[in-house]
Amino acid sequence: MAEKAKSKTTSGEPELYRPEDREFFRKLILRKRAELMKELGYLKETSLETTMDEYSGDNSTYSFHMADQGTDAQEREKAFMLASREGKFLAHLDRALERIEDGTYGLCSECGQPIAKKRLEAVPHARMCVDCKTKLEQS
Repeated sequence: MAEKAKSKTTSGEPELYRPEDREFFRKLILRKRAELMKELGYLKETSLETTMDEYSGDNSTYSFHMADQGTDAQEREKAFMLASREGKFLAHLDRALERIEDGTYGLCSECGQPIAKKRLEAVPHARMCVDCKTKLEQS
């Protein structure tokens, strides 16, 4: 059976998160969180707050057709679904920040072993090591 590709140090061991990396990961998560908040603000401004009032006017009965209403409703629905997904991601980032503060960041919630640094760089809100996450997804 072939060994899974992992980030390795010169000794061949996976490079693990170290306590001195804490500030690096805190800043990474805060940067991702700020980007997410900006995106959520944009979604709110452009799609989620669009109302029928914006389409009122002298010729509103002629210029605003049912197809337009359907398209707008569909766009708002897509924006809502995206905002919901992004809201969940925001919650994951917030919980990662809490784990940094309480000292449990970088430890797998299933097996308690350290999570590889490369995994945390790619998925800074990860709660599980690759092996445990893979087992969970296969079950």
